[in-house]
This record gives sequence, structure tokens and C-alpha cells, in this order.
Amino acid sequence: MFSRTRTSVLAATAALALTAGLGLTVTGAHASGSKPSGSSGPSGSTGPSDSSESSQGSAWTAAWAASPQRASTGFKPNWSEDGFSGQTLRQVVRVTEGGDRARIRLSNAYGTSPLHIAGATIARTKKGGGAAVESGSVRRLTFEGRRSVAIPAHGQLSSDQAGLDLKPFESVTVTLHLARTTGPATFHAQSFATSYRADGNHVADAGAGAFDESTESWYFLSGVDVAGGGTGEKPRRSGGVVLFGDSTTDGFASSTDLDRRWSDALAERLAEAGTPRPVLNAGIGGNLVLNDSAWYGERGTARFGRDALDLPGVGTVVVLEGLNDIGFSESDTPTYKPAPEVSAAELIAGHRELIRAAKEKGVRVVGATLLPLGGSDHYGERAAKVSDEFNEWVRTSGEYDAYVDFDRALADSADGERMAPEYDSGDHLHPNDAGYRAMARAVDLEQL
Repeated sequence: MFSRTRTSVLAATAALALTAGLGLTVTGAHASGSKPSGSSGPSGSTGPSDSSESSQGSAWTAAWAASPQRASTGFKPNWSEDGFSGQTLRQVVRVTEGGDRARIRLSNAYGTSPLHIAGATIARTKKGGGAAVESGSVRRLTFEGRRSVAIPAHGQLSSDQAGLDLKPFESVTVTLHLARTTGPATFHAQSFATSYRADGNHVADAGAGAFDESTESWYFLSGVDVAGGGTGEKPRRSGGVVLFGDSTTDGFASSTDLDRRWSDALAERLAEAGTPRPVLNAGIGGNLVLNDSAWYGERGTARFGRDALDLPGVGTVVVLEGLNDIGFSESDTPTYKPAPEVSAAELIAGHRELIRAAKEKGVRVVGATLLPLGGSDHYGERAAKVSDEFNEWVRTSGEYDAYVDFDRALADSADGERMAPEYDSGDHLHPNDAGYRAMARAVDLEQL
């Protein structure tokens, strides 16, 4: 159960014993004044703190996030099961909030031994440069004042702040030197963005020459936070929006390296409307509300606190999840078997857990109807019936603070059971880039 990922004194003590004399700071519990972040269940009673005051007294805001998963094979080749040894890992992410200071959050949630970070940097990404970063923008990251750190098994931490001016929608590059053997890596399987690897220590390189391997997953990196206004103005405090869900939220079938997920589209729409807010993606491909999966992460009711409610500065969560709960039992896919047949009442009960958890934290929670699934491998008479019943509950119950109707927004006008062809990625289950933009357009921004 992931509730044990809250870093304990015993874990920190064990890690300290392992790293004594090696110049490493053990801080699974906190860094830069942060509190421990654990997943306790849906309520997520404590989190990356950090909501947040920096050491200078400015509130931290999550500007980018990814939900951690245990190492697994996944749909595309990745490095999670083998891990890293004597290598440098470079990862590119796009922030949806700006500031003049930045820090990173690292997760060893599913590690069984301390994760040793020998060095880390953050920099602005060079446009069109792949693994290259802007010359002069590289900032060394420290952890409680030291360049190296060991994160205990099941722990996570934040770095100290680094002075770096970032604008909303700017890409940043985080580089980690993993000098020791990590073992299986806590990661996020489907990034739809390219990450890079090099042998040796290239943590401070501005150029891309050494980074001759690539993958489409993120490893150990679970967040980038910002503070300050970047140009002297006060940072926005309307509250970040977290999108919580499965592969549709994660951005499955969106264009790689182009930031075309529905989270990206929503952040852009908010900015265009003159109401900019950070939008954080807490989707995991294949995730379920009610059941854990080796490939698809812990169930939504277990990870909701860690991955959504505890993010620094969160004000609203939009929940879109349940198609896998009702659709895996219709599918021939071997990745989640045996799949239980889930009723509408059971799925609704799971969503009620999420609603209660959000309200306990004072976070606004918006429900979403499930997208049309006709013609997909998740479709069948039973799944269609449960989907209809669940969607009607979302629309009429009033239990969510508000709702967005993706079912109707993306439906084919000629067949409401199916996704409109112009929005269909081809599998009749996931939207394409245009479909993700349509999802963002379907949101009443006032409801956020």
C-alpha cells in the first residue's frame, strides 16, 4: 500500500548509515524546509509541502508534474526495469507557470534502496535543440546546500531553489547524474516527450553531443515548482488546476514533443482568455479508479492525495477516470487480467471517495463524463450501459462542484456511441490532437 511511502525516521536512518562518509545528504523527509510527501490514501493529508513557503517566504507553485509509477515493461521500450548506472539522464518538460526561482521534486516512491543523485542541474531548453540547453542558463541544484543526495526507498524530496527566470509555456531541462547503480527506477511510463541518456557525468553540458540514447518516459522527476514573478510582479495565486485520470489525461496518441495533451490545450486556453493558471497533468495510461495494476499504477483512490491534492498551489482538480474500470473486462488485452466487471454503483462509489478527499482539503473538484467508446476494444453492451449510467450521475447528481461533458462534446453527431471521426486518433478510444483541443474548449472556464 502506497501509504507507507511517507518517509519514516527508520528509512532515513537506514539511508544515513549507507551513505555515511560519502558526502551525501539523506533527506527523504524534506529539503529546503519542505514537509514529507506521502500518499496516505485519497485524502493526501500531507504533501510536498510546500504549498508553500520557500526559504524566502514566497509561495511555491507547481508548474509541471508527472505521476510516479513502479518500473514496468510498458508499451514502448524504456529504461525503468534496468535503471541507471554511471550515467547522466536529461529530461525536458514544459512549465505552465513562470517565476524567477525554480526547484525540482524527485521521487523514489517505488525504489527498494536509496537513490543516489551525484549531481543535478536545471536550465532553459534550447529551442529545437533536443538535449541541448541555452548556454548560460545552466543552474546547479543543491539539496540542503549539498550537490549530492540520497533519497531513501519510498521517499521523495524537493531541491533547494535555484535562480532561473522562466516564462509560462517555456521548456526546461532537468539533468541528473546517476553515478551509482539505481536498480529499477520510479518513472512515468508515457511522457510523449523525449528524454536522453549519456554515459559518464555530463550534468553541466550545454550541448547535446554526449546524449546519444533516448526514450519516451520520465524517470525520478515528479515535479518542477516555481516561485516569484519573474519580472518583479507578484505571482498569480488563483490556484493551479490538476487534471487527474488515465491515458486520455496522460495524452495518449498526442504528438510527441509538441505538447498537445488536453492539459496543454487547457493551459493555453486559460492564458488566451486572460485568466492564466498553471495546469498540471496527473494522468497515468491505463489507470483505474478501483484497482491497482503493475503496468498502470496504483488505483486512483490510493494515489489521489499524492498526485493531485498535495501538489503545491493546487486549487481545482478535474477528474476524468473510469473507462478502464468498465472496459478492460471487454478487452482481449493481456496487460490487465483478470479484469473484474465493475458496476456503475461501484464506479460512483470510487468517485465519491475522490470527492470527499478533495472537499476535506478545501480543493474544488470538477467531474467529467467518460468519452464515447463505441468501436474500441473497451466497448461492449455492458460497458456501454455502465458508461451511460455513470455519465448521467455526473450530469445530474450535483455531487461534484461542477462537471464537464466530454461525452457529448466529442461524440459523433451521427452516432452518439462513437467519437467523432475528426477527433479520433484511430483506436476509437483516445482523441487525436484536435480531440484534445476540443476537450479544452468543452470546459466552462468559470467552473474552474
